[in-house]
Amino acid sequence: MRASALAAVLLVLTCTPGRASEVPEAPADVKPVKIKPKMPAFQKQSSEGHEGAGLNAPETSIIDAPTAAVLDYGGYSSQTRVYSHGGLMEYASFGVYPRLNLGASFAINGLIGNDTMVRARPPEVQVKCRFYDGDRYLPALGVGFDGQGFDYSPTEKKFHDRQRGFYAVATEELGVPGLQAHPSFNISDFDSNSIFGSIPLSYTIHDKAMVLFEWDNINNFGNSRVDAGLRVYLTPKLRVDFAVRRIGQGGFFADNSSRGPERIVQLKYSGSF
Repeated sequence: MRASALAAVLLVLTCTPGRASEVPEAPADVKPVKIKPKMPAFQKQSSEGHEGAGLNAPETSIIDAPTAAVLDYGGYSSQTRVYSHGGLMEYASFGVYPRLNLGASFAINGLIGNDTMVRARPPEVQVKCRFYDGDRYLPALGVGFDGQGFDYSPTEKKFHDRQRGFYAVATEELGVPGLQAHPSFNISDFDSNSIFGSIPLSYTIHDKAMVLFEWDNINNFGNSRVDAGLRVYLTPKLRVDFAVRRIGQGGFFADNSSRGPERIVQLKYSGSF
C-alpha cells in the first residue's frame, strides 16, 4: 500500500499544473471583476459529442482495462462490482484538475451469500492523466497508475489477477462510427519489470448500449485473459455492465480455486459538482 501511494503521489505531481504567480491585492474600495473562464478545448469537444459516447458520461474503462478518457474537471463517479465468491468491489473517482483524475478502491470477499469468511482488503489508489486529446490523425493519450488487483486469494495472500500498475493508453476511433480501440501497455511491478499489453475494443449502439471486448494481461498466451460484456445505459449518467472474464480458460489456481470463466456485474453512476 505504501508503494502504491508513493507511485500515485509522483504521478499527481507530474500532471498537476504549477502555482500561478501571486497577484497583489486590490484596494478595499475597488470591486473585483468576475470573468467566466472559457471552457477548455478538450472539455468543449467532449460536450459537443466528438469524444466519447454522445450525451453519456465519459467511459474511463472497458471491463478491467482503462481508456484514455477522464472525468471532466469537477466530475465524480462511483462504481460497484459484484464478482465471484460473493465479492464486492467499490471505486470512487474524481476530476480534481482538468485532464487529471484521482480515485480509490477497495474489495470485500464473501460479503454476499452464506460465506462466513468475510475479508476486507486494504484500499488502493488510481491516478490517470490525459495529456493529449487526439486529433484527426493521432489518438488521445493518457498515463496512469492502478493499484487494484482482482480475485483475491486468502490462502495465497495475493490477487490471482495482479494490479495494472503504471500504464500508458491510447483511444482512437477505427473508421466506423462508435467503434473504438483502447490499446495500452503496463508494468505491474518493478520487481520483475515485465511489460504487459492490452487490446480492448468498444462499440456504441445509438448511445443506448456498448459492446465490450478486451484481450488483457498479454505477456504470454497462457496467462492472458479474454473478457467480453455488454454495457447498458439506463440514463446518460447511470449504466450497468454484464460481463464474463477469463473466457475459454480452465484448470485451477494454486489454492485449488477455479481458473475458469468469472461472471461479473458492474453498476456505475457519474455526475458533477
